[in-house]
Amino acid sequence: MLSDSLKKSIRHIHKNIATNLSDYKSRPSQNYIVAEIAKSLAGEHHKSQRISVIEAGTGTGKSLAYCLGVIPFAIKHKKKVVISTATVALQEQLIEKELPFFKQHSGLDFSFDLAKGRNRYLCSPKLTLANNNEQAQIQFSALATQPLNDAEQSMLCEIKKEYLAGRYLGDRDSWPAAIPDKVWQLIASDKHACQRQLKEHTHCPFHTARNKLSQMDVLVVNHSLLLADLELGGGTILPEPSDTIYVIDEAHHLPHITRDFSSASSTLQGAMDWIEKLAKFNQKMSNAISTARAIGLNFKLADALNDCQKDLKAVKTYLADNYFEFNDDNIHRFIDGELPKFLTPLVKNLKESSSNMHKHLRKMHDALTLDVNDGDVKAHVAEPLLSESGVYLNRLENFSKLWSNLSIEKASTPHARWLKQLEYKNSVDYLLADCPIEVGFYLKDKLWQECAGAVLCSATLSALGTFDHFAFEAGLKNEPGVQYLKVPSPFDYPQQALLHLPTTEVEPTHKEFTDTLCQIIPKYIKKNEANLILFASYWQMDQVAKSLRQRGLSILVQGEASREALLNLHREKVTGGNGSILLGTQSLSEGLDLPGKLLTNLIITKIPFAVPTSPIEQAQNEYIEKKGGNPFLSITVPEASKKLVQSCGRLLRKESDSGVITILDRRLVSKRYGKAMLDALPPFKRQIDY
Repeated sequence: MLSDSLKKSIRHIHKNIATNLSDYKSRPSQNYIVAEIAKSLAGEHHKSQRISVIEAGTGTGKSLAYCLGVIPFAIKHKKKVVISTATVALQEQLIEKELPFFKQHSGLDFSFDLAKGRNRYLCSPKLTLANNNEQAQIQFSALATQPLNDAEQSMLCEIKKEYLAGRYLGDRDSWPAAIPDKVWQLIASDKHACQRQLKEHTHCPFHTARNKLSQMDVLVVNHSLLLADLELGGGTILPEPSDTIYVIDEAHHLPHITRDFSSASSTLQGAMDWIEKLAKFNQKMSNAISTARAIGLNFKLADALNDCQKDLKAVKTYLADNYFEFNDDNIHRFIDGELPKFLTPLVKNLKESSSNMHKHLRKMHDALTLDVNDGDVKAHVAEPLLSESGVYLNRLENFSKLWSNLSIEKASTPHARWLKQLEYKNSVDYLLADCPIEVGFYLKDKLWQECAGAVLCSATLSALGTFDHFAFEAGLKNEPGVQYLKVPSPFDYPQQALLHLPTTEVEPTHKEFTDTLCQIIPKYIKKNEANLILFASYWQMDQVAKSLRQRGLSILVQGEASREALLNLHREKVTGGNGSILLGTQSLSEGLDLPGKLLTNLIITKIPFAVPTSPIEQAQNEYIEKKGGNPFLSITVPEASKKLVQSCGRLLRKESDSGVITILDRRLVSKRYGKAMLDALPPFKRQIDY
């Protein structure tokens, strides 16, 4: 139960926050979120599973709500808090604005910081090494890196100078200019080479940051870093799950990011080439290790390398000698995830040999690390070798994961498996890929059943009025104790916005729809206002853009400049008293914040249905059909409904905003699913033409 003292504390903090927050308005929906989060964490709904899933509309103030509901409880019960987001923008908002304000005015004594992945930090010995061109070439021969050009070499020298002077702390994101990948890969920290037990690495930026993070009460991370910690068993990068309350903001992204994280792929000829380099490196590594064990490890690694090369060659020969039907993207998907029977023994062999390669190289790497610590090998001799073996170990992890996944013939969860034909060094290569199409079980086992509590929130978690689709994808379906809350926005939708569905001659499925858009969109553009026109495809957007320019309209088109540059031009036009017409695709329907006069006229050309072109989506549809389901109604429609809500959500960002949303897709009234989608939208004032 939530104690009276904690209730009183939360109310007191809320009052202080309200007093110091400009333009604060008491919002019953926000108060409801705070209370429900606190009750769930206190075990009032379920003793062990303390999870809240919250859909909170724009303007609700959900970040303040979860801070109020989670942080006081966590401090009182000595729990850590991890806030995970999908976007850098939200991380920056939390670290630079929300959490400092909350700490200042809550009266709570807690620390917070942003946790980043290891590869966002430089490794100081690598930085020293990379500034010697000859050594850098040896170090990264595994990557076949081209020499740096003059500008890149100059940047590398400047980074070293600023780092040694203490003016730069070694975080990639804090360098004033973008650091090219080509430069960063020479100096980035990696888990194999940059180890705390090596005295040269003790004070590397990553380890300094991790030491600091271990003392933090609240950590802000991205979903990928959260998943990386779970993959290691939890508690390796972040605090132990059992001692942690997780806030998953932008939670609608979590299932898809988890799916991508669980996938693995590798080219065949490309792999054979780097494995051949590894065979040569094996001898160099063996020669550097002082102990006699190196000889045995050298032979074992060589045997595994030979076995792997032989089987990879057999797989490639089989693929080249047999007919596979490839689509326009040069992809062949294996039906039901079943590989040709000929490949089955080869895949099992490759699972074993790739695992052995990783195991034996890991042992050699550890042996050399020990030699450096014991003083048997000089650090300057070992560093290039440890860095290069780190590159191979990282590659072998993904490589081994692929063959391990492919060797599962009857998986508990279905897998999408496909083959892609590639050009490689004026020849043909093949990429083999594997991805589970359902990842809810992973999140359930690794996170929900292990954590002290969790809050999942987003403006779009439900679809067609229910949380069923998200609950299934996120591994929360039928889980006891999970509380689902749908909290309305404080906006007065009927007063602030008009939703207009005009008549159109043809529906989007008709081949003449693009020509129709070219004719009717100019009718709904307001030249002296801020316009955003959203399209479901780049091709259709480009066709309409050409037509609008032929009519003499000045437009801003996504892809013709960076997102930031386009939005700056849009703002300059509008704040300068002129109208602006911005054209974009689905990627502009989320995370785009144009309040007030910066957006008053939104035009959505069609329902954002995703065409199942990827092998993962196709395999998912195939699996649902085999179970007797309808993938269009169970996946495509719910996903499109969420995206349509996101698109409409661009118009109103504050309670003072107003404008018009025009949707040019009559299926919203002509189809049964369309009516369900229409009902799932906020209660705008409606004008439906007939």
